[in-house]
Amino acid sequence: MSRRTIFLLVFPPVVLLDQLSKYLAAKHIDPFTPLVVLPFLNLANVRNTGAAFGLFTSMGNAFFIAVSLVAIVLITFLILRERDGTAGLSLVLAGAAGNLIDRLALGYVRDFLDLHAGSHHWPAFNVADSALTVGIALLLAGPLLRKRSAK
Repeated sequence: MSRRTIFLLVFPPVVLLDQLSKYLAAKHIDPFTPLVVLPFLNLANVRNTGAAFGLFTSMGNAFFIAVSLVAIVLITFLILRERDGTAGLSLVLAGAAGNLIDRLALGYVRDFLDLHAGSHHWPAFNVADSALTVGIALLLAGPLLRKRSAK
């Protein structure tokens, strides 16, 4: 499969799913009353002005917009240049773009997935965050898998 095909199968659907899910969460979930879906999963309506896990909120939205733009340019360059890792890079790019859209339009990122074990909660996250995580995992695993298949 060509790099272009992989990119088109990954990037647009992930950005669309991210934005649609954030819109639906913001429209239908009260910020003060999470929806219990499963014993370990709530849907919430959280405004994140920081980075991952709400860290570095004091850095300001302009900082995160600038970092996102630099990352998007770098990742786009890598997608155009590299032969391997297109799926992982496309996921990372989709995640960065999805959260950048929020920052530009709203001044914060909308998070809504709330995983927990009892009273211990993982910080709320969204589809873009998930795409970033899976994309990075694929990029890290790629060389290991290629090395194993060469043996």
